[in-house]
Amino acid sequence: MPVAARSVAIVLVTLGGVLAGFLSYRRSHPPAAPIAAGAAATGASAASTAVEADSAPAAAATRPIPDTVPDLKLPDLAGQPTSLRAFLGHPLIINFWATWCAPCRREIPLLQQLRSAYRADGLTIVGIAVDFRAAVADYVQRQAVDYPVLIGEDQGLAAAEQFGMQAVLPFSVFADARGRIIAVKVGELHRDEAAYILGAMRAIAAGRISLPEAHADIAERLRQLAIERATSGG
Repeated sequence: MPVAARSVAIVLVTLGGVLAGFLSYRRSHPPAAPIAAGAAATGASAASTAVEADSAPAAAATRPIPDTVPDLKLPDLAGQPTSLRAFLGHPLIINFWATWCAPCRREIPLLQQLRSAYRADGLTIVGIAVDFRAAVADYVQRQAVDYPVLIGEDQGLAAAEQFGMQAVLPFSVFADARGRIIAVKVGELHRDEAAYILGAMRAIAAGRISLPEAHADIAERLRQLAIERATSGG
């Protein structure tokens, strides 16, 4: 499947009530001014694969996906401003979520399992909650989330837009140790999808595959998995 040399693999899936919840949040919290970013979107094109005819919400990706993780800061649960780039140096999954989003909540145990299973790789998980601080703090405490969580509140939408995304939750950004964005999975992340992307990231790190080849392979494999899941009713 031909892709541009600087493309990012994205799979768009049905979001239903998640989209409605996100739009409700947007109505009550207009986007803040764009978060200061030392590495702004670079104009990289996105290779998008619509899995089903009506699967992709309009404007899921409204601006180019950046080549690298933007240099943006959000507060942690203690209110301390934290840069996403502070987490580089290891493979990274940045997961945008909210407590009111059912698929987001279903992903959390998987993300914790991935963190443990890929500990030898140094895999780091960071959650960005597009939600109220009090709700997130309560949820994280009750569910014993064991990875860092940053709080979006008003800035969460602007942070999503730095990755070229809006009006969708959850979505997960996979980046390598150098901060290069390898894939963006829109919608609930599944174990087989995560395993394939992380395997491709290992292959890139080992020099067995180029970044453009990985983008194409990931896009095609996630498309196949989504079709299989839709066909089986899973």
